[in-house]
Amino acid sequence: MPELAPREEVEKRYTTLMRRERSRAQQQDNGTGSSGNDEFSLITGAYRFILEYEDRKTTDAFNEQEYGKYKGMADKAQKMDHFWRYYKFHTLGAVLAVALIIYGVISFVNYREEKAYLASLPPVDLEVSFMGNYYLNDTAEKEEPLEKALLAAFPEWKRFKTMLTPVPADEANQYAYMQKAVLMLATENPDVYVMDKNIFQWVGVQGVLLPLDDAAEGELKPLLKDGLALKLKTEEDTSERVYGIDLSTSELVTDLPIYKQDMIVGIRTNAKNPDKALQFIKKYLETVK
Repeated sequence: MPELAPREEVEKRYTTLMRRERSRAQQQDNGTGSSGNDEFSLITGAYRFILEYEDRKTTDAFNEQEYGKYKGMADKAQKMDHFWRYYKFHTLGAVLAVALIIYGVISFVNYREEKAYLASLPPVDLEVSFMGNYYLNDTAEKEEPLEKALLAAFPEWKRFKTMLTPVPADEANQYAYMQKAVLMLATENPDVYVMDKNIFQWVGVQGVLLPLDDAAEGELKPLLKDGLALKLKTEEDTSERVYGIDLSTSELVTDLPIYKQDMIVGIRTNAKNPDKALQFIKKYLETVK
């Protein structure tokens, strides 16, 4: 065989010799085949040397192409590439674990800071949920605009907490907003709902509003002009009862920094501050035009 024979020819020749040696071993007795085995071992060693030499040449050519551009840093670049190739997912997993730990620590610190801040605030006098076709004005303050406007009308109180859930009157865009309103109705527990007419008709029949008949016939009666006490029937109570007070024409309403067409106020059945909720309605009624 030529000294520089191609790999395919070497493999073909090795396969032929291997078959010949197996045939010879089968024909000889156990004691007479040692020289043949020795010869075949030499052939096998030579074949392995040739294969390793070919593989090394291929590897060297690849390394030269990949890392030759790094010149004196080629070995380090090769080691780094091998490390990244074999430990890539381990490294990414470790980075992700560290990132999660850092995120958890930051979240915990923020939670503690927020908890400490809320603990330093005065108790909430009234929690008010605005739900309907309401949007903050462009001129509204960036921080707590509704809370500040409400406190201006009730300087004797210390703190309001408000939520604003816009529900546009346009039916084409109403479905997604209504889903959020349903979620807020189920999960939040404000003292007072401020609603437009559409939302009042929807919320009022859900049985979440407190009947105001006694208040309408009692302390609110001198302030209630015709049409301001709004009645509904709920799914469980077929009798008409007062569930909302229309405060749309109150002068205090104009001080709220929101776009609005009408404002109907109702008290939630399990309000934490029902007495202050009634005071809230009464004060707004006092400025009705």
